[in-house]
This record gives sequence, structure tokens and C-alpha cells, in this order.
Amino acid sequence: MPRRSLPQGPWQTPEPAPPTVSYVDPYRDRNGFGRNTSDERRMLRIINQRIAAKPTLEDVMDFLFLEAPTLIPCDRMSLAFIEEDGRRIVAHQVRTKYDQLQLTPGYTEDLHNSSLAAVLETGTPRIIGDLATYAAEHPQSRSTERLLREGVRSSLTCPLVVEGRVLGFMFRNTLEPNAYTRRHVELQMSISERLSQAVEKAWRIEQLEEVNRAYLEMLGFVSHELKSPVASMVTDAQLLAGGYLGELSSTQKLKLERLIHKGEYLLELVREYLDLARVEGQELHAEFKPNVRLEDDVIAPSIELVRPQFDERGMSVEIDSSHTPRAMADCDPTLLRIVFVNLLTNAARYGREGGRVVVRIAAERTRVTVRVWNEGRGFT
Repeated sequence: MPRRSLPQGPWQTPEPAPPTVSYVDPYRDRNGFGRNTSDERRMLRIINQRIAAKPTLEDVMDFLFLEAPTLIPCDRMSLAFIEEDGRRIVAHQVRTKYDQLQLTPGYTEDLHNSSLAAVLETGTPRIIGDLATYAAEHPQSRSTERLLREGVRSSLTCPLVVEGRVLGFMFRNTLEPNAYTRRHVELQMSISERLSQAVEKAWRIEQLEEVNRAYLEMLGFVSHELKSPVASMVTDAQLLAGGYLGELSSTQKLKLERLIHKGEYLLELVREYLDLARVEGQELHAEFKPNVRLEDDVIAPSIELVRPQFDERGMSVEIDSSHTPRAMADCDPTLLRIVFVNLLTNAARYGREGGRVVVRIAAERTRVTVRVWNEGRGFT
């Protein structure tokens, strides 16, 4: 007698619930990879090409958040980087389809005893099917609590790996539970290498820009603090040279005049440092002056500023303008003096002790050439 199948009923054993947290390694079983459809292959190719062309993290995130949901569901996308030698994770970029943001850029959390530690150690993507269940099992997770307040229910975390090193994580979240599968991990890993390289490059550039901004702020502060005392020193020296405290010998006047020239150069240098931030912002423009006498207004003052270095090494300095005795140019003399002080300083530093330094000026129809020559071994 054939055995009859029992009707479906509530007394039957239910299907097991999916695990709250799972770590998916799509490379463990390569045969398990799903075959990409033609549309998926086309979209993955476009994504990889576009990611490589995006210069900033904002551009990368904007593109992925707009384009990737066609392949992988996403209501929230974020980037976080590992800092403090792998001890902490810092949220950096966030994109959402909603406004009630609770976990914001700058949020930090320890990696110790976090399920992210396993992602960091193995480089394996992580899926959290139901954040509410995960929060009940991990009540110490502050980030999960914040995400739940945003309405997030599921999460896909993929490590950003460059040359075997995990530099951070990309998080995809949805407002529906159990939204992510192994297939979504495979699709994410198809763009992971290019994405990780682009993200690291853009992040390093941002870090350098931040360091540069901090440097410029410090430079501006120090320059501003130097400006007043240097100006006061120049004024005092001018008063002394003018005989305010009595007559001076010719040697004393000469020393004071050199001191004044050096102080004025320092003041100009301070002004250039204060303007350096404007250079970075492409706001500084050269102040061209017509018919600047190169020998009198640029070369000679520059030599006087470096004169002590030449004297210390017993080097002689001369200006050869025999072919063009009165060479003039439309230029910014202050900026040119900075250039020539640098060239002359190098001549004094790397030239032969007791040798000669010659500054040659030659003018043609529409241009003036100035060369700084010194005796020495030169550079190889």
C-alpha cells in the first residue's frame, strides 16, 4: 500500500532561521560562484572603469551609491578606516536615502571584541541578517544601536584590502532584514580590488591635504608672530643708522645697512609665507612692476643677503653684466629675490671653498637670462 504524504500543518518542524551573523568567503569554493548575467557583467565593467577615474572619496561614494543598488540592494552606504595601529575604526563617509542619520562621520569604536575583528583578521565579508537580533545578542554594540535608530535592519560588510592589508571597510545596509546573500558578496568582491585601490589613493590624498592645511595654519601663525618683532628691529636699526643715538663710523653704518637689508628681506619673506595659503588656493598673483633694474633691484640685494656665507668660505662674488649693463624686465622683484637668494645660497654651500661665484646677466630681444655659476665639482 503506497504511503501517503502528510498534509502541511502547523505541527511540522519549521525551517531553521538564518544565522544572525555569517562570514562568507566566496573564494573558498570557486565553483560556488554564480554566473554573471550579461547585464551584470556590463554594469561591473562600468563600475570598475568609473571607480578608477574618480579622484576623491566623495566622487567614489556618490557614484557607487547611485549605480551599485542596481546590483546590490542599499539604503545606506558608508566607509570606515582603521586607525591607531588597528585598534579603532573611524567612520569617514556616509550616503543614505533617508535623513535621520545617527551614526555620523567621525564616529569611532574599538575593534576589540567586535565581530569586525574577525573581518579584519580573515579579510572575509560579513553579513548580519537582522540587526535587531544582533543587538539583542550584542548589547554592548553602540554602532548597532545607532543604526537601529535609523531604521536599518541588515548589513553587508566588505573589507577594503590592498596588497593583503585591510585598510578599512565598506558597509552596505538596507531597511529590510535578511536582504543580503552570498550572491551579493560575490558581486561586491568583483569590484573590491579596484574599489580598495581607488579608496586608498583618495584617502591618502585627503590625509596629505589635511596635513598640508595644518602646516599652512601653523606657518601663518608663526609668520604673523614674527612680523611685528622683525619690523621693530628694522625700525630700530634705521634709527641708529640715521644717527638718532649719535654719529656712527662708516664701518658701523655699513653693518647697520646690511642688518636693515636682511631685516627687510625677512619681512618680505614673512609676507610670502603669509601668502602661501593663498598660493595653495590659487589666489596669489605676482605683483609685476615695469622696468625693474635686475642688477640693482634684484641681484645685488640678493648677494648682500648671502654675503656672510660667501665670506665664511672665502668665496668671491661678482656680477657680469658687461653685455647688458642696464638689463630691465617687467617682473615681481620680491619673488625674484627669493629665487636668487636660494640659488646663491646653493652656490655658497656647494661651491669650492675660496672659489668664485659669477652671476651673468644677458638680455635678448624679449627676454633676459640670468645664470649663477660657481667653481666646484657640481652635481651628478
